[in-house]
Amino acid sequence: MKVLVTAGPTREFLDDVRFLSNRSSGRMGFACAEAAARAGHTVTLVTGPVDLPDPRGVAVIRVVSAREMHKAAMKAFRSATVVIATAAVSDYRPATRAKGKIKKGAARLALELVRNPDILAEMGAKKGKRVLIGFALEVRHATEHALAKYRRKNLDAIVLNRPATFGSESIEAEIFTAAGSRRHRGSKASLAAMLVRFAESR
Repeated sequence: MKVLVTAGPTREFLDDVRFLSNRSSGRMGFACAEAAARAGHTVTLVTGPVDLPDPRGVAVIRVVSAREMHKAAMKAFRSATVVIATAAVSDYRPATRAKGKIKKGAARLALELVRNPDILAEMGAKKGKRVLIGFALEVRHATEHALAKYRRKNLDAIVLNRPATFGSESIEAEIFTAAGSRRHRGSKASLAAMLVRFAESR
């Protein structure tokens, strides 16, 4: 298999100093890339800014913004047979990026945001015979939102997890597929190996 993994957060800059981002550590995506490489597959990892070394035997592409991730991921997608999309991509970015540093001024500052490309939805629309595995980090109405994303983005599997998994070596998650659902509680490495086996079975 030719496996594409996306990982980590993206950063959307307000000015040359400040940015919008999230707490994703990239550990889940790196674990998936390592598991796929250990299983003998050709792996490309597109990752946002994380403090993790490149996995052995994996082609790593490091990006910063959602639009950079979109460009790199869609290019790698052309030759991929499997996608494991763990990245926590910013849904929005500032409409404009200020030069230099925004100085302190008025008591209130309005920030206009615009939508970023939905990478996984675009992949789902162009899926063909590829296997697509997505992740959904949810807080409220979690199962409902995860299943809606699973259907809307034309996925083969979706992993529902919670904010507590950020930065952790372990994960408590529920995996939904056409065959039903199963819970996982353990290391991110063991979940990664499970997802690779699922992709192989497809």
